Amino acid sequence: MRRLRTTADIHDVSADPLIRWASQALSAGGAAWEHRGAVAVHAPSLTRRRRLVMAGPPEGVASLLAAHGRGVNLRPLMEQPLADEVAALMPTPWAEDKPFGWMDRTGSLDLPPDASWLSCLDDVPPLLRAANPESWAWPGEQGVQRWAGVRIGNDLVATAAEAWSSVDVGFMMGVAVHPSHKGQGLGHRVCQFVTSSLLSLYGTCALFVENYNAPAIALYRKLGFAYRDVVTLLPAV
Repeated sequence: MRRLRTTADIHDVSADPLIRWASQALSAGGAAWEHRGAVAVHAPSLTRRRRLVMAGPPEGVASLLAAHGRGVNLRPLMEQPLADEVAALMPTPWAEDKPFGWMDRTGSLDLPPDASWLSCLDDVPPLLRAANPESWAWPGEQGVQRWAGVRIGNDLVATAAEAWSSVDVGFMMGVAVHPSHKGQGLGHRVCQFVTSSLLSLYGTCALFVENYNAPAIALYRKLGFAYRDVVTLLPAV
């Protein structure tokens, strides 16, 4: 089992955007290890959770999970098919939490009209409360970097944030469209703007999405994102 001490070390052993996104934790008190081709990144605070992000061959992941996967509020995160294989290899039971979606894409994307980064964020919290009160990103929260928006007149009607980006994976969160403006393509427009901007900066753009949110997944697929189920493993009681 080998300690990975730099972001470059992680990138040398994994091309998985999920792992590369988690590698930002090394600059915030995190740690990473490699074993038999598998990688685990301990992220003390990433999208509000203490995570252990894992990928690679099941046997190696199982060994890393046994060595580093337990702790107060620690959330081992991996693709669901991998989690099924890993759980079967563990000597003590683990349970799956509810799955959700990871989506990512590379390449480039045209900037849409009438969307921009916001210089004033006063209108963002009221829009989130009206359209997405369970948003994982809010203005002023640690790791949330900037907000984009679409206005009609003086009203902010759609927004999305860049939050928790790593050195080569930009991350989009906090998507919201005012309920009175649904069905006008505003969500697509603001997400296209943020995606285009992050692709230009980082080369890869990614996001989390609830796996039951079919309209959101369809929107992101139209923007070129690919979907995979991810899940957290929890020690069975």
